[in-house]
Parts: sequence; C-alpha cells; structure tokens
Amino acid sequence: MMYYTIIAPERLSGTVRLPASKSISNRALVIHALSGGDVLPDNLSDCDDTEVIVEALRRRPYEIDIKAAGTAMRFMTAYLSTCKGEEHLLTGTERMRHRPIGVLVDALRLLGADISYAGEEGFPPLHIRGGMLEGGELEMAGNVSSQYVSALLMVGPMLQKGLTLHLTGSVISRPYIDLTLWMMREFGADAAWTAHDTIEVKAQPYQKRSYLIENDWSAASYWYELMALSHHEEDEIRLEGLMDGSKQGDSSVRHIFSLLGVKTIFESRQEGVPTTVILRRTGRSVPRLEYDFVNTPDLAQTFVVCCALMGVHFHFYGLSTLKIKETDRIEALKAEMRKLGYVLHDVNGCELLWDGERCEADWSDGIDTYEDHRMAMAFAPAAFCVEGLRINHPQVVSKSYPHFWDDLKSVHFMIEDSEL
Repeated sequence: MMYYTIIAPERLSGTVRLPASKSISNRALVIHALSGGDVLPDNLSDCDDTEVIVEALRRRPYEIDIKAAGTAMRFMTAYLSTCKGEEHLLTGTERMRHRPIGVLVDALRLLGADISYAGEEGFPPLHIRGGMLEGGELEMAGNVSSQYVSALLMVGPMLQKGLTLHLTGSVISRPYIDLTLWMMREFGADAAWTAHDTIEVKAQPYQKRSYLIENDWSAASYWYELMALSHHEEDEIRLEGLMDGSKQGDSSVRHIFSLLGVKTIFESRQEGVPTTVILRRTGRSVPRLEYDFVNTPDLAQTFVVCCALMGVHFHFYGLSTLKIKETDRIEALKAEMRKLGYVLHDVNGCELLWDGERCEADWSDGIDTYEDHRMAMAFAPAAFCVEGLRINHPQVVSKSYPHFWDDLKSVHFMIEDSEL
C-alpha cells in the first residue's frame, strides 16, 4: 500500500493553475459528440473521469470500461442509447457494479432505448443497442441523482419528439441541472425549465461550435480549506482560470468560506473570461455553521474536515447522495474524523453534525481514502493541524485532480511517499 506523509509549510503562498472543470468537460464531450463536431473542446480536464469518455468516443469499442467514473456511466448510458447501429457493453470497477442505475435505465427504456442488464438487475454492466429514440413525456424522481436528469436532458434534442421531463418530489443538485441546460443552449439546443418541476427540450439538433472549458471550482474548494487552516494572516494563494459568475454550482464555495474567514478577490470580472482569484485570510469566523448541501454535495467533505479542525460546530443537511458516491461518504467521514479525535453524528443518513464532542485521537495508521478522490483532498489540508498526517492510497486524486500533490509541493508542502 502506498501512502504519503504530508508536512505543511510555515507560510502558505503561491500561484496554482487549477484543473479544468470535470463537470463541464464531461458534458461538453457528450454534447460535442451529439453535435457531430470535429474539434474537441479546448482545455479539457485531464482527469480519469474525462479520459475514459474521450477514449470511449475516440475508439468506440464493444466493451467500454469507464472504471470508477460515475458521471461517465450515467452520461454514456444515455448517449450510447442514441447511437443508431452501435452495440456496446458498458462496465466499470467493482464499486461501480454496485452503484445503482435502474432509475436512469427505466427512464431511457420508456423513451425507447434498448438496454439490458448483463449482471445484477438495476446495476452495471449494461448491454446497450443504440437506435432512434421516440422521446416524449417522462416522469422521474428528482431526489436520486442530478446526473440521471442531465444524462436524459443532453440526449433530448436527438429524440424524435424531444423530451418533457417532470421531476417529482424535491430536486437535488439543481445547479448541476442548470449547468447542463446552459451548456445545451450554448450548442444551439432549445431547452429550459417551463415550471418549477418541468423541463422541456425541443427536437432541435445541436450545432457544431468551438468551446472553452473553464477551470474547476470544486478543485478550488481544497485551496479555500488550506487557507482557512493556515496559520498566518498574511498568507495568500492565487488560483488561475476561474470565472466570476460561473455556472458551476460549487462556485458557491467562496460565499460559504467567507463565513470561515477566507476572502475572495477577483482580478477581473469580465463575463465569460477566466481570471485569477486571490484568497486571503480575514481572521474572522463564525462559531457554528449550518448549511444545506443539497445543491453542492461534493463540497460536504471539505467543510466537515475544515470546520471540525477550526473548532466550528456544524450541522449539515442535504447529504443523502453521499451514501451512493465513490464510497459511503457519511460513514467514511465519521470513521476518519474519529482518527483525528472528532466524534460526528449522522441523522437519517442525510445529515451530519458535530457539537464539539471529542475522543482520543490515533492517526498512526493514516487516513483511509476508500477509493474516493475527495476523501484524499479534503483531508490533506489537515496537515496544518495534524503533525505527521498520512494519507493512504493518495493516487485516487487522479479521478478529478491528477496534479493535486504536485500543486501542494509547488507551495512548499513536503510530501514523503512510502509503501507498506
């Protein structure tokens, strides 16, 4: 087993070029393919999740292994269903074969897709025969995964009758759905909310165009956490390639971290143009934080670790999807935070709270990452507070931020790699 021992610098200062947005890259690739475009979008993410889509679209083999890429599994299931004359087996890692996909498959079947399960009912791998789908009206629960919704929406323009999607119950991760609709319109689609629970996509084909991917606000969250946990008021980090007014839901990270003493300064506010964001400390933090992460679940791990280490009590809501991510993130957070001496409690599998309860800390065996990139990156900033912090299986960051550890080294973190 490989692990890294991380030693934080005395001062936090430097400039970091963030990776391109995985969320935008993956959507752009699918929409670009549906448009029949020749030139790939610019500034594509180089992470594992995007690479598997690029490889699948380039080679188009019968068996497509998307590994641990949940987004790729959902998006490619819908995309391949529309590829007339093609036949594919879509599979992934052992964990992926236990992540449910029945809701999406059922919805696509109702639209005319030919999909069957090659293993356990309701889970990958999937056998998909592409064809011309009729489309029409469809009803689906809005509280399962926004990626199901996005997958359906993106193929909507290719359906003979278009798509009218009615979402029942509460709608989670709505900013990700809005991001999908915005990108579809960028490629010429006619797609919009027509009511608070209904989205209509006309049968109007995409248009080919060049497209620039902005950098990733989710990746920025770990630098905000590093700044919040650093020790000097004069510390400063510059993050390149972000946009003010970004459609990425996780851009809200800057507002939440303002409550934890991190100030955000944009060098430029020209709409649609990437700029540099400067992070500085204010020295002022709330003593307790309540927040609903229903729209930004990927930020939850960052704030759980950061708040506890800052001594900020918290009660976080809207975490139901954390149990079906790369791992059960709620249980993983409880286990690994206990190693650092913090006792978290969950409520009904969708809330996490910490009221200051502590236990004896023992991090000698390292922080386990559970094949989850966000566990590794959310815990790495704890090096400011935990001497000799060890991260097990650190290579998992390649899923979304392959050069994360190199970027830490560039701002003078010492990282020692070892194997057991």
